[in-house]
Amino acid sequence: MKERALASLPGIPVLLGVIAAAAVAAWLFFAGVRAAPMGGGALPLISAAVLVALAVFTVTGLYSIQPNQAAVLSLFGKYVGTVREAGLRWNNPFYSKRKISQRVRNFESGKLKVNDLDGSPIEIAAVIVWQVVDASEAVFNVDDYESFVHIQSEAALRAMASSYPYDQHDDGQTALRGHPQEISEHLQAQIAERLGTAGVEVIEARISHLAYAPEIAQAMLQRQQANAVIAARTRIVAGAVGMVEMALAELQKNDVVQLDEERKAQMVSNLLVVLCGDRGTQPIVNAGSLY
Repeated sequence: MKERALASLPGIPVLLGVIAAAAVAAWLFFAGVRAAPMGGGALPLISAAVLVALAVFTVTGLYSIQPNQAAVLSLFGKYVGTVREAGLRWNNPFYSKRKISQRVRNFESGKLKVNDLDGSPIEIAAVIVWQVVDASEAVFNVDDYESFVHIQSEAALRAMASSYPYDQHDDGQTALRGHPQEISEHLQAQIAERLGTAGVEVIEARISHLAYAPEIAQAMLQRQQANAVIAARTRIVAGAVGMVEMALAELQKNDVVQLDEERKAQMVSNLLVVLCGDRGTQPIVNAGSLY
């Protein structure tokens, strides 16, 4: 079902006409009451009653629409059209009217406990910004479009979280913690696909909470710390090796001292201990010889 526009009449002129009809009906009523003793008050009273009934029937067709709001009109269960003009409007009094807000709305999902791609339990939540763009679909395609948005958004969030690992293990791999932009785009696309039948547009979807589940949080923290230590040590060793190579090359280039293979090995060992050690080193003066 697609939305189609429906014309409506301005409500102010109709309201003024109803007020005028009510005033005429009141005048006829009092005129009929005064003429009743003389036997001529029946026609004015009947006319007044007809005008009152017509005014009441007409006024039921009035309704107001706020900015960024739409009214979905149906006649005995059949969709007639949608009115978007803001202000006081008038349509057939037999039309049933349901107003739908088309303002931008947002909500934060609850903290969901799911398993990521590696099977690790995590807690995740998201903020969803959405808007109704087709009022007729929101009314007739689903029972409760607001509840539909919340439930389907959480279902999409669960599906997305299980498609990625929490942390990146390989180069080029997309992870929940390290690629927020890609994750947000994927989440938005999944939610939009689920909500398309409800006439809802997803403006933005982003992760608002991401953490390991409490039962494995300590173990995952230790793993992260170990990975950080390994990465740091790798860079330290690589830098130390480069410095040792540079030192040997400079000594040989400037002809400072001639080192045989055993003395080179001893020098490399000493330099690596100094450069890669966790603690400060204390020099030991060797007054003798290596041989």
